[in-house]
Amino acid sequence: MNGTTITVAQQKGGSGKTTLAANLAIELLGRGYRVAVLDTDPQGSLGRWFMTRRARTANEPGLEFATSSAWGVGYECEKLKKNNDFVIIDTPPKIDSDLRPALRESDLVLVPVATSHMDLWATESVLEMVERVDRPVLLVLNRASSRANLTTEVSAILDGLSVPRAATVLGNRVIFAEVLGEGLGVTEKTRGGVAAAEISALTDEVLAVLALN
Repeated sequence: MNGTTITVAQQKGGSGKTTLAANLAIELLGRGYRVAVLDTDPQGSLGRWFMTRRARTANEPGLEFATSSAWGVGYECEKLKKNNDFVIIDTPPKIDSDLRPALRESDLVLVPVATSHMDLWATESVLEMVERVDRPVLLVLNRASSRANLTTEVSAILDGLSVPRAATVLGNRVIFAEVLGEGLGVTEKTRGGVAAAEISALTDEVLAVLALN
């Protein structure tokens, strides 16, 4: 059976797409799944994370990496799904026809939304494109501060949209940036930490949406 494809998409840069993709991949890997990460962002942040990781753990079993142009996504996904349980696609911070091939390949589209009105505005464009290709979507409130009134406001607006939102909120934590630079996931570095608990809980939700747990 072919693997499941999850695309992480958001129009605005700085939303945490790559951080989410990498940490989700590592958590799934830790649960015994075979995972491929596919970087379609010309900035190549996910690729740099993977190469940093590879320098630490050469030929790591269960984790595969590939890159692709926007229009080569279908071909790469077809190959990767044959040998992996999950393919996680990181996309560039823009919404245009280049994103459509990745969305079409998706069994689920994750849309990280940082706590700002600009991120909310950017999300509208993403959701419109996902609706056109008729794919399931899950919003993820990201980089949230528990003490900020803006977090409460953005959270309420997301709840008012007609698409599902993850109950798990990812906090604005330095460790997410730290582990990305080290080629790790938060669940590897601080398994008992708050950030690791958030990623674990979000992964549970993703698997539930996909009816895989």
